[in-house]
Amino acid sequence: MFHVIPRAEQDQRPNRTILFEGGQYGAPISLFLVDNAPGEGPALHTHPYTETWIVRSGQAQFTVDRETIDANPGDIIVVNPETPHRFVNTGAGRLELTCIHASERVIQTWV
Repeated sequence: MFHVIPRAEQDQRPNRTILFEGGQYGAPISLFLVDNAPGEGPALHTHPYTETWIVRSGQAQFTVDRETIDANPGDIIVVNPETPHRFVNTGAGRLELTCIHASERVIQTWV
């Protein structure tokens, strides 16, 4: 068995980011397909599971716990459970990230 989620049925946010929660499809992961304008990004938050980011295009600055790192296309960043983190688009163009959540649904606590 397999599932195809047509683009028109995907959960797109006002900032063009898409959320996929795998639980309803039997998948043990969820993800965001981030598409942020310069200066955009979420506030500091945590998850009770690991999150992995893949930078597809643009530049981002990640804050993980008390460390700040710059990331570029092709970089992969992994953050452990319960670690406060955030990112912001620091480039002049759009930032495209894949944010993989090791959970069938997104569980997020704002710090």
